[in-house]
Amino acid sequence: MNAESDRSTVLVIDNHPLFRRGVKQLLALDPRLELVGEASSGEEGVPLVLGLDPDLVLLDLNMKGMNGIETLKQLREAGCAARIVMLTVSDSADDVVAAIRAGADGYLLKDMEPEDLLASIRDALFGRMAISDSLAGVLARALRGEAQSVVRDTGPLTDRERDILACIATGMSNKLIARELDITEGTVKVHVKNLLKKLNFRSRVEAAVWAVEHGVKRG
Repeated sequence: MNAESDRSTVLVIDNHPLFRRGVKQLLALDPRLELVGEASSGEEGVPLVLGLDPDLVLLDLNMKGMNGIETLKQLREAGCAARIVMLTVSDSADDVVAAIRAGADGYLLKDMEPEDLLASIRDALFGRMAISDSLAGVLARALRGEAQSVVRDTGPLTDRERDILACIATGMSNKLIARELDITEGTVKVHVKNLLKKLNFRSRVEAAVWAVEHGVKRG
């Protein structure tokens, strides 16, 4: 495997050209990251993401036309399995919870230090929760409350889906799960989509919180 094949691909959707340029320059500091596309709106971004299939999407929340939450919902409904992280100026607890419930894998603020933002992008690519420290407590409480209000059972899951859920709980990305279980990344994406549907989760973050609290382990 050559070095290029180990690079993680990133696509940014943001209506501010200067900010997109800044993200591009930031990603260029890490040879393991590659910006493969950028869009100035949700309407432009959705088909671009579905066509390029990046590993990570950085998505602004407040955009003209289709906002970030609606863009996120359309991507998830279309079967997009990329990691999607909101990158915005809004620190509203309601916005954070709405984004995660719509299927976001993280929520970062634009006023972060560049090195912290880059570290959080790497965290997101490796399946870890990418969220600004000031918002982590709010999110954890909201997800925990929702997880406890819905009765869920892993009984309907196949052995493979249960193994993948356990991997998600440890913070592994689809790429790492594929390596761990010796299956293709495409197969992992299908299993993740199926197990989220069976357990009525709207994002893998919700699934991870629930799996950790219920001690889900590999078979």
